[in-house]
Amino acid sequence: MLAKVNSAAIVGLDAVPVEVEVDIASQGLPSFTIVGLPDKAVEESKERVRSAIKNSGADFPAKRITVNLAPADLPKEGPSYDLPIALGILLASEQLKTDINDSIFTGELSLDGRLRHTNGILPQAIMAKGKKIKKIFLPAINAKEAAILKGIQVFPVPTLLSLFYHLNGQEKIISQRHININSLFKEEFFDLDMNEIKGQEQAKRALEIAAAGSHNILFKGPPGAGKTLLARTLPSILPRLTFEEALEVTKIYSISGLLDNKSLIIKRSFRSPHHTTSHIGLIGGGQVPKPGEISLSHRGVLFLDEFPEFPRHVLEALRQPMEDGNVTISRSSGRINFPAKFMLVAAQNPCPCGYLGDNTHECKCSASQIIKYQKRISGPMLDRIDIHLDVPPVKIEKLTTNENKVKTENSREIRKRVQKARDVQTKRFKERKITTNSEMGNKDLKEFCELSKECIDLLRLAVSKMKLSARSYHRTIKLSRTIADLEASKNIKVNHIAEALQYRPKREAI
Repeated sequence: MLAKVNSAAIVGLDAVPVEVEVDIASQGLPSFTIVGLPDKAVEESKERVRSAIKNSGADFPAKRITVNLAPADLPKEGPSYDLPIALGILLASEQLKTDINDSIFTGELSLDGRLRHTNGILPQAIMAKGKKIKKIFLPAINAKEAAILKGIQVFPVPTLLSLFYHLNGQEKIISQRHININSLFKEEFFDLDMNEIKGQEQAKRALEIAAAGSHNILFKGPPGAGKTLLARTLPSILPRLTFEEALEVTKIYSISGLLDNKSLIIKRSFRSPHHTTSHIGLIGGGQVPKPGEISLSHRGVLFLDEFPEFPRHVLEALRQPMEDGNVTISRSSGRINFPAKFMLVAAQNPCPCGYLGDNTHECKCSASQIIKYQKRISGPMLDRIDIHLDVPPVKIEKLTTNENKVKTENSREIRKRVQKARDVQTKRFKERKITTNSEMGNKDLKEFCELSKECIDLLRLAVSKMKLSARSYHRTIKLSRTIADLEASKNIKVNHIAEALQYRPKREAI
């Protein structure tokens, strides 16, 4: 007899329908074959399914069993087909009789019939909802992940036996209640706060601007100046994720297996890979392409400490994703796009020893060592960074000042201003596919960044004196738009352009 069970495969960040066909032939020697481009994990599901069915008290038919995962030309990977294959065998052997055309099944089986945690549940649930499928049966541990979606019934399945009883009408599985999104977006707590950083007022201002418009930023300064501390405090002033952004980020973490039983990612991610990270680890890829650090930083922060220590070819691979907001990974089996709209925060020393230009320490590096060190980062890479800031050593007076006498702003106060600026941008770009000023193209600049004659004259002078490239020119305007948004100014003014020009790298000046 033939049985068909609905399931899904993950391609990139999205799920596509897969029909699991199970045929049990009345003739032929006992065998168990899976076709449809299965990988090793799918091939091994034969033994998991066999043991799970037997240990659940059902009979595993000693006949010729053929399982086809359609469409046959789509590679299938992972253990998520265990449950639909086991269910198909029970239906084809007529141990179970029920109509499951309005349902989708996914999950990895253990040998005793329990369902284990399975990656990629959210994309499958979104696909099922889009295909008007009413029910999804999945491992109980993954239930909250799919319960954030309305319009589909989520059934948490603890074991294969409990699913058998449910479909047989003996003992129903209670569907997972829909999770209210607003209940997840509670007040966030951070380990670091801006008021804990002594001095560095200019760096704090630069971080506020960067957070407001999602601009890339580079800190350069001696060891111990607070570059890493500033970067790690940045998440405390970032605006909240919108629901659409949270869904995007959650899908990435779901297929990567990094959700940690959360139903939704509500904090902007902060990724800080070591400088020994490989090209594939940072950009993504592999035989079966998986998201890299830049995609895991989507709508969040990618912090690269010791920036020049990263291999040159790894840093150069960042250039295209920084411009396009996505990364395309091509393999012989096809091409996959992963989103990568991240905010780059980089930190570096001015020279190998770190004390070039420092009044308190003597730099022991030779001129050739300094030039070689600074040339590790290419000009085109630096050109894609909006804010270049020198971070000086903290003065001893700042460190020893009584906190009660000097009041500094905390992260919550700064975050309110950042959130207001982001709300202005969200309203401005509601008809576009972009959400922040840093994502604006040339057409958007003409429409939303109208400049007065005084502003144009200042920019023209800056291009001449500072040798700005066309990209730097446009990035300066984007940064000026963000500064104007922080001041709730409808138009870009001369002082906004002037402040934005201060953040161009000093080496561009004549």
